[in-house]
Amino acid sequence: MQEVVPVDLGNCDREPIHLLGAIQPFGFLVALSSDWIVRRASANLAEFIGIDAEGALGAAAIELFGEDAVHLLRNRMTLLRGADAVERVFGVAIASGRRFDFALHVSGADIIVEGEPSDDVGVGDTASTIRAMIGRLDATDSLPAFFREGARQVRALTGFDRVMVYRFDGDGSGTVVAEAVRGGIGSFMDLRYPASDIPRQARALYLRTPFRIIADIEAAPSPILPPLDERGEPVDLSLSVLRSVSPIHVEYLSNMGVGASLSISIIVEGKLWGLFACHHYGPRRPGFERRSIAELFGQMFAFKLESRERKTMAAYEIAARAASDRLLAAIAGNAQLLDNPDYLGEMLATTIACDGVAIWLDGRVATSGRTPPPEAIPVIARRLNAMTPGHIFATDHLSGVLPQAEAWSDRGAGLLALPLSRTPRDYVMLFREERVRAVTWGGDPHKPATWGPNGARLSPRKSFEAWREEVRGRSEPFNEAELRVAEMLRASLIEVVLRLSDDAQEERRRAAERQELLIAELNHRVRNILSLIRGLVRQSRDPQADSETYMRMLEGRIEALARAHDQITQDNWSPAPLKRLIETEAAAYLGGRASRLQLTGEPALLSPQAFSTLALVLHELMTNSAKYGALSDNGTVAIEWHTDGMGDLLIEWRERGGPPVQAPTRQGFGTTIIQRSVPYDLGGRAAVRYALGGLEVDLLIPSRHVSIGADAGAPQHTLPAPDPRDTAVSDSTQTIDGVALLVEDSLIIAMDAEDILTSLGATRVVTANSVQQAMDELEREPVTVAVLDFNLGSETSLPVAAELARRGIPFVFATGYGEQLVLPDELEDRSVLQKPYTALNMRRMLADALGTAKA
Repeated sequence: MQEVVPVDLGNCDREPIHLLGAIQPFGFLVALSSDWIVRRASANLAEFIGIDAEGALGAAAIELFGEDAVHLLRNRMTLLRGADAVERVFGVAIASGRRFDFALHVSGADIIVEGEPSDDVGVGDTASTIRAMIGRLDATDSLPAFFREGARQVRALTGFDRVMVYRFDGDGSGTVVAEAVRGGIGSFMDLRYPASDIPRQARALYLRTPFRIIADIEAAPSPILPPLDERGEPVDLSLSVLRSVSPIHVEYLSNMGVGASLSISIIVEGKLWGLFACHHYGPRRPGFERRSIAELFGQMFAFKLESRERKTMAAYEIAARAASDRLLAAIAGNAQLLDNPDYLGEMLATTIACDGVAIWLDGRVATSGRTPPPEAIPVIARRLNAMTPGHIFATDHLSGVLPQAEAWSDRGAGLLALPLSRTPRDYVMLFREERVRAVTWGGDPHKPATWGPNGARLSPRKSFEAWREEVRGRSEPFNEAELRVAEMLRASLIEVVLRLSDDAQEERRRAAERQELLIAELNHRVRNILSLIRGLVRQSRDPQADSETYMRMLEGRIEALARAHDQITQDNWSPAPLKRLIETEAAAYLGGRASRLQLTGEPALLSPQAFSTLALVLHELMTNSAKYGALSDNGTVAIEWHTDGMGDLLIEWRERGGPPVQAPTRQGFGTTIIQRSVPYDLGGRAAVRYALGGLEVDLLIPSRHVSIGADAGAPQHTLPAPDPRDTAVSDSTQTIDGVALLVEDSLIIAMDAEDILTSLGATRVVTANSVQQAMDELEREPVTVAVLDFNLGSETSLPVAAELARRGIPFVFATGYGEQLVLPDELEDRSVLQKPYTALNMRRMLADALGTAKA
């Protein structure tokens, strides 16, 4: 169909493309030295100029062409740019008066001048002709119509019987995608021709010289004399317009019944996309100028084709990039999506068409859609690992690189693999199903070889009858745009994976730092609390007080600290409301007398340090007032607070209506707390006056510990209604009548709680430090009520609670987690006792539980 350079099969990779040392006879050739002296000439020179080749050797170019023609040719030579540049000039009059069309190029040290008689039939206005041809191309609305119009334009310009648009595939074979043909000679449309019809060397030559004509396959070539130069080399006529025709190709055309051919290369983005292949069933030689216009049209056709393909591919790539951006954003926000093949398959299918997705990640396999079986994925991954790392891999014939793949070619004939890491590599694999199709070849594609003197040689096919073949084991190929998108997607996925890995590593580092900081802070606070408790124990000792009074005082101060701590932790160790502190302390300690407090002040928040300090001060003030002051009989206490001009908080305690006040004869620990805690711990001031009408205390909290008006949105804790059961501990009634079960995993805390339960009337307290032990105790004897510590080391007391509920035994939970404890739905109505245990709060909680059970 097209020219085949006769090269031995054994030398295909080594032999350079040279001409045969002869040209077609419809023109002449002269090889000139740099000073324009004739070094070689074609044997038919006398036919055109009147001087035989032997006589022309050594003559000056001016003797052959005349001064004016040489001057024009010299000027054209200056326009040559690039190694493969060719210049043309038309209708040049030489010394004999005849007009010739010339082509000039440089070959090694020679200047090659080729000439042929000018055609008297011109094309008129060349620019208008080209513009009209391109306009018709632009008017087409699809690529098939574009190809058909290109073939029609070339046939109209050259007059050949058949003009085909021939497109190369990736394997070197080609398909006729459009044709314009004279009636009555049949059609080659959609026929495919094997790669051996146009060998690799010939395709390389089509890139260098995009235009080629064979005017008459029967014409005898004209040799170039001398055939070899002084170095024994033939002239390289790769760029020659008139170069001779291979006998193999002449035989090929003859077998097709073709008398003349013309080919115009279609070069897109520097690659040989295809050809305009023109056949005539007799000799045919359009004029040089007309052929040059056809060559220019071929270049314009290629530019237009490239523009259309780029536009189509750009639209696809924009859509694909948008889809991939959404995919990558989703993965960046949720790394687990990389393990979700269904999601990846759905998203990737909108980017690159595929029938199934497999993920090979850390030696794990996940598949979605139509893919090879899971056990095949590691086999494919090992084969991919043996290839060049760091690049995508695509094939429409997986069994060609992995023979085992033939067993699953119906599901995975084509593969596009995106590596996501280095050795051992992880992959996202996109599979395409087998596309069984029948291909119509222009003759048997298995081109035979014959034996010659140098071994096996390519030989032309003799039959060009349509030959059908069923193609199996192949999928739809991945095109260039899909490969570009895949490469972009691979790079982005790797970036996301690396970022996720870095983020995970950074998060682990930060978590370790936070844990270390938390442990250090917890250690610091525990030590401070232990030191504070030790100080309270030591300083609360009073030689004049009995042990019961001492214990009651110590217990009250510890409870005050615990209540303050609970309120601070409710707000995540942030500033807490002053009013809430006063109300909570009054309700917890004063009981029914808390209603005789009068509170006045604007919303204010105290820092955790100030909150804890003031909790002890208020506890001592309320204790003293309940024992000796206004709250010991019918008096009242007014507490008012406001800020001064410096932003410091002033708190005024005023007792009225109580017994006459007398200054103490000695200063106890409680008085020391009132007078010295605020100045020492907070840097503020404290003033105590024993006025006759009642105790007066003024406290100043520095502004750095205070936020005024900041608790407007804080939870509002109103003063609870007086509870008639809230009396002094010594007045406690016998709340429990029977055996109490205590589930607590700390011995010291259990002993303290056991004493409280005994004081509340329990005949016996059964203790257990685990769920199993508690269950065993329940089996041994019946119990009246139970107190369950929620957290028991590595387990919870929920199974015990479930068993108690089944038996109808009242119980309460206990915890040190405060309000953060979340109970199951079926137990959310159960009471929760806050640690540390006190007789007051335990009595109230158990009374509620027992009362509910009796009701």
